[in-house]
Amino acid sequence: MARVQIINEVPKPEKKPKDWVLHLQWCRYFYDDGKMERGYRFIWRRPKTGALQPARGQARIVSLEEAEKLIATARKQGWGDNVGDY
Repeated sequence: MARVQIINEVPKPEKKPKDWVLHLQWCRYFYDDGKMERGYRFIWRRPKTGALQPARGQARIVSLEEAEKLIATARKQGWGDNVGDY
């Protein structure tokens, strides 16, 4: 298992406040064996509460265009070209 620390994130703008919101995040992953890695993830936040919706490492992405918009925004914010750990 891993504990995740969000360093940066960018949400997809939603038209309706009741909608789930897709986020691109740059994170640190802390594993039970003491290892730490950095990397990106897409994840959904629940409407109203903003709680994260982990889905066993998978987040449904409607289109690559939506993913590319989030990536472009992260790059404009200065963290979208970070390179994670292997």
